[in-house]
Amino acid sequence: MNSMPHHEHFDRVRQDHQRELVEDYVEEIAHLHQHLGEARASDLAERFGVSPAAVSKVVTKLKRDGLVNARPYRGIFLTEEGEELAHKVAARHLVVLDVLRTMGVSEPVARADSEGIEHHCSDATVEAMRRFLDQHGSDRGETKRDL
Repeated sequence: MNSMPHHEHFDRVRQDHQRELVEDYVEEIAHLHQHLGEARASDLAERFGVSPAAVSKVVTKLKRDGLVNARPYRGIFLTEEGEELAHKVAARHLVVLDVLRTMGVSEPVARADSEGIEHHCSDATVEAMRRFLDQHGSDRGETKRDL
């Protein structure tokens, strides 16, 4: 049987949901810098389908957490810690996506599902997925944003 009390599973899921927003923003800021040369609050609002005020609230939290630097009317820049997190999230996403593809999940479903699953996998689970891919092959080689 499972050694973790049932309520601890729910605690972890709640923590994962809180981290998910942070990870999505950091990953999107990295993507915007890579493809547009800058990340602006208006770009993030458009990408996420939220108001600029909602973006401002999240960016304030990211600044407080040491993941971004931002000034009014300027772009948003990842700190070194933010860049490390963005890289980790993108790599984790690609592993999850590759596992779903290798299992035979259709491309559109694999893309959609991997967006959520990536935030709920522990490092141990991601490592197990990597081992699975090493044994069963994968579609590695493309980056998340090339999809």
